[in-house]
Amino acid sequence: MFKISYPAWYHTPMAQVFMVGFVCFCTVGMFSAINQLGAGGTQDIALSDISNSVLYGVFCIAGFFGGSINNLLGPRLTLFIGTLGYILYIGSLWCFQTQGTRWFLILAGGILGATAALLWSAQGSIMMSYPEEKDKGRAIGMFWGIFQAGSLIGSIMAFAINVKNGGLDAVKTTTYLAIMIVMAFGSCLCFFILAPSEVRRSDGTRVELHSTTTFREEVSGFLSLFKNKQMLLLLPLSFASNFFYTYQSAIAFALLDSSTRALNGIITGVASICGAQILGLVLDIKWLGRRKRGFLGLGVTMTCAVVVWSLGIVYQVGFTRATVFDPKINYKDSAALAKPAALLFFYYINDAFVQSLIYWTMGSLTNDPFTLARYAGFYKAIQSGGAAIAFGVDAVATPYINEIAVNFALLMLALPLCGVVIFSIKEHSDVVVDVVEEYGDEKKASSEGVIVDQS
Repeated sequence: MFKISYPAWYHTPMAQVFMVGFVCFCTVGMFSAINQLGAGGTQDIALSDISNSVLYGVFCIAGFFGGSINNLLGPRLTLFIGTLGYILYIGSLWCFQTQGTRWFLILAGGILGATAALLWSAQGSIMMSYPEEKDKGRAIGMFWGIFQAGSLIGSIMAFAINVKNGGLDAVKTTTYLAIMIVMAFGSCLCFFILAPSEVRRSDGTRVELHSTTTFREEVSGFLSLFKNKQMLLLLPLSFASNFFYTYQSAIAFALLDSSTRALNGIITGVASICGAQILGLVLDIKWLGRRKRGFLGLGVTMTCAVVVWSLGIVYQVGFTRATVFDPKINYKDSAALAKPAALLFFYYINDAFVQSLIYWTMGSLTNDPFTLARYAGFYKAIQSGGAAIAFGVDAVATPYINEIAVNFALLMLALPLCGVVIFSIKEHSDVVVDVVEEYGDEKKASSEGVIVDQS
């Protein structure tokens, strides 16, 4: 079989995190850009809510098994399969816009839920297990920044295409076509992702404990998740971490016209990139112990959540779901746009903080890629369950003030529980590794804190 020979730098953890980030840039990032337009860029927010409820409902179920499937298939194939659902979903939006095929959009949402579980399990395993412990915050920041840049670029594309027709509520079909082409390119990039056994850290260790797993081992590993106290404590924050997107998307649709929603995608994309870099740096401060870094990151996230969501409640009191904005806010009206744009910007700063903190916390519990793949799948399953419920809540026209109150309460409950998990984190995660050429011998490896594989 033909095998590509890569330079040494390509075998480093950060190079692989970059590649996974770029795959998500082209696929999930573009999907996020469309959702930034409100109602998936369609004119029917109720249909979009139903489709997204199906998507996240299936994602919730499939996510529990995503990590085990990744461990059996390997990250390359798992990522590739995971990207295909995103292309199909954008195609279904295109068909709905041109043919009115409502059923296809709902079906595509279900298929995407299954494939997205695979993509995010593989992504989580690579991002959390490949880097050294001292670099995990930076790796998460790098991934989140690249991935969100996809949303940013996609929103710029949508804004450029729709700017001359800012009064339209529906996205032009050329937007969907352009995004599908970018997604197909991202799918091809999956085949350039390296397996764990091909990656080398700067300290000379290989990434994985063993090269293969069995179906029986994966069943056992899957069942053990439901007895894992640390993952159960992270369950409320996992649930909350996508719950707030529905509310934010709903008010964006209610307040902003199509072109301005695209501009909002640019604003929130920048916010997500900035937030991930800030918390990534905090979580990798070299002169603090790992647990102290975790608590510092938690403090930053908690403070931001209290301030931003409190201001959000104050703003929300000014209008209800029954309020009709006619015309909706256009980007040319800077005075009217200032408050909602600033609020949405800081919502997404907080979002990046929350996502980065969860990933860093899970990545601090172990260095084993197989275990972390299961953790990532479990996390995304619970997260998607929260999103499915949130879309269902919004679909029945729940008052906005009730939605924002629930979001705020969830975060205030979940973040302290994350702190309990951070308290249990050790300074170093035990992991058995093979000694590679950079160490030279087992004695040197042991002096670096490596537990040597004697098999």
